[in-house]
Amino acid sequence: MRGAQGIKEERLVRIRKPGRVRDQLWFLGCEESGVYLFEGKDGSTLISGGMSYIVTDVLQQFKEFGIDEQRISKLLILHAHFDHVGIVPFFKRRHPEIEVYASQRGWEILRMEKAISTINEFSRMVAKRMGRGEVYSLYDLDWRDDVMGGALRDGDRLDLGGIEAHILETPGHSSCSITTYLPEWKVLFPSDGGGIPFDQTIVTSGNSNYTKYQQSLERLKPLEVEYYCADHYGYVTGEEAKEFIPKTIERAKQLRRRMEEAYRSTRDIDRAAEKLVASFYDENPRYFLSREIFVEVYRQMVRHIASVIEGNL
Repeated sequence: MRGAQGIKEERLVRIRKPGRVRDQLWFLGCEESGVYLFEGKDGSTLISGGMSYIVTDVLQQFKEFGIDEQRISKLLILHAHFDHVGIVPFFKRRHPEIEVYASQRGWEILRMEKAISTINEFSRMVAKRMGRGEVYSLYDLDWRDDVMGGALRDGDRLDLGGIEAHILETPGHSSCSITTYLPEWKVLFPSDGGGIPFDQTIVTSGNSNYTKYQQSLERLKPLEVEYYCADHYGYVTGEEAKEFIPKTIERAKQLRRRMEEAYRSTRDIDRAAEKLVASFYDENPRYFLSREIFVEVYRQMVRHIASVIEGNL
């Protein structure tokens, strides 16, 4: 049997329930939006920022799992899209001593008035769609201009307290995407710069520049991976974790062909995007993003594909 996008279902080890990934590493949040917490010797690190409404889940999980919130000393933003920075303002304001890191491009985006407005609008929209809109009456979650931090660059090494995190710039999903890799444990945190392990398939999303997205996947391919820690729909272990990036590369090629066909058949970016999104939701009706947001995602991807086809890139 095959999944909705043609990926075989056998040997899938996908964990979507929050809990311990391995010693010192936790998956927190909920199925469709998660963050990771690494417990280092001198402090803990939150990896990624999730969607805003998961803050109630994360706070409750701190209690359930016996995690000391006061030990959090670092927070890594892997890219600046709304669904990956949602709990950052809350924790930075609650614990001003936390060091927040993102790529240089990430900070440029997070200082743009339009970007901040979009993050807040989309965060509230999805929270409402998921029946969690009340979280905004309980916590201060909106992005403003008071969250600042350090910039990470390709090749940087970050001490997480007993283990070294390697930073790779992996643009394509967004212009600001970075991947964090723990070579000692063979743990990969690609955010959406890798594939999304939705249901029994892999969703690829090269929003910003699909060509660069594919190039970034090729860069991740040589890494040894035993834990593939995605931001959406949990983490992957075992044999599938080792094969996940190569399978994502193949899935990305398939989607590129579909986008090329859709654009060539319509010669219209909007119509091609609508056609592709309709097909996607026919196959994946439970996907977390609203159709309105996902249409914009596909418009961006098809726009790039059209520019390549028309010789404008």
